[in-house]
Amino acid sequence: MWAVIKIEKGKLATIKNEFFSKLGNDVKFYIPKIKLNKLCKTKVLTKESYLLGDYLLCFHKDLSKNSVIAYLKYCKGLKYFLGNFQSSQNEIERFISKCQENEDKDGYIKQTFFNLKNNYKFEFISGPFTNLIFSILYENKFHVEALMG
Repeated sequence: MWAVIKIEKGKLATIKNEFFSKLGNDVKFYIPKIKLNKLCKTKVLTKESYLLGDYLLCFHKDLSKNSVIAYLKYCKGLKYFLGNFQSSQNEIERFISKCQENEDKDGYIKQTFFNLKNNYKFEFISGPFTNLIFSILYENKFHVEALMG
C-alpha cells in the first residue's frame, strides 16, 4: 500500500534508513524530481527540486495496518503520515504512473507533465478567483488567453 508522508527538510536519507531498518528492504520510495533552469546574466543555473516539496510516496505491503503506522509514527525525520491515504490508492497509483510516463532518461519530470490543454475546463482552487471555471483559448511563451465561465 502507498502512503504519503511529510518529512523534515534535509532528512530524506534519515527517513529512508529508518524505514529500511524497521520494515526491511522491501520498502519502495517514489520522489518525483524536476530540473529547473534559471538564466542568471549569461549563465544558465540548473537546480534540482522535488515536485512534491517535503512530501514523498512510500510503498510497503504492511502500511495498511494501523499498528505499523503507529510503529513508524515516531521515526526520526518524519513529520506525519497524510490522512486517508488508504482510500486514495487509485489516485496515488495514477499520479505515480503519470509521473513515470513523463520522466526523462535521468528520472526528472519533463515539461510535458505540466502542459495545459486548450479548450479543457479548469477551476481555480485558491485566490481571488476561487471556484471560477475557465478554458484556455490560446497560449504562447509570454501570453495566455482564457475564457471564464
